[in-house]
Amino acid sequence: MEQQYESDYHIQEDKHWWFKSRRNILMQLLSRLDKSIKILDVGCSSGIFLGELLKMGYSVEQLYGIDISEEGISKARARGLKHVFVMDGAKINLPKESFDLIIASDSLEHIESEQEALANWASLLKSQGQLIIFVPAFMFLWSAHDVVNQHFRRYTRKELVQKVQQFSFQIERSGYWNFGLFFPIASIRFIKNKFSKEENNAKGDLAYPGNLINGILSLILMIENTLFPWIRFPVGVSTFCIARKK
Repeated sequence: MEQQYESDYHIQEDKHWWFKSRRNILMQLLSRLDKSIKILDVGCSSGIFLGELLKMGYSVEQLYGIDISEEGISKARARGLKHVFVMDGAKINLPKESFDLIIASDSLEHIESEQEALANWASLLKSQGQLIIFVPAFMFLWSAHDVVNQHFRRYTRKELVQKVQQFSFQIERSGYWNFGLFFPIASIRFIKNKFSKEENNAKGDLAYPGNLINGILSLILMIENTLFPWIRFPVGVSTFCIARKK
């Protein structure tokens, strides 16, 4: 991503409604897992999510992260994370079949060769290891936000599942996330794409909306996260799959 945007990104990670809600749903998914498992966070940025796992009781020795950003990895190390490295998400050079869980939250869309990335991640997982992927949904939601983030694509649920299944994975669950804000975001992006003459937006959708709006948007997604275990939403701003290596 662009340098100025990256700096803003790291500033916003802690409080912005999007990042907080995304970490919350991941922490829900991990809350009942054995705390001794070995985890790799692909695209760990400044390590804020791995830091939250430390607070949940996961061992620092079992938490690994990679990111292409030197600034992000520097910040992650400052959090006390030992095993964080500057690496390409499609070419992770770590011991094969050594991880119980790989998390790739908003990472795959940044990688040009998605097949190379998925093959690499499969090789890093132990037999019966889990893969959790979240990615942006629907190409019709493509906007300047995708451009400034240097995305290559957005996905439907079906597309993501089909791509993951090519690499010896059994899908355990798939669906959409951020249903609550899907229609407002889709409307706003349609209007901007239709009528705005700006080809790029230096901040994408990252600009902090103020404490009140940030709190309201966070609350909407936190309610959705509470319903997540029981409801499969038909659409969302993101799509996800949870898969297990055969």
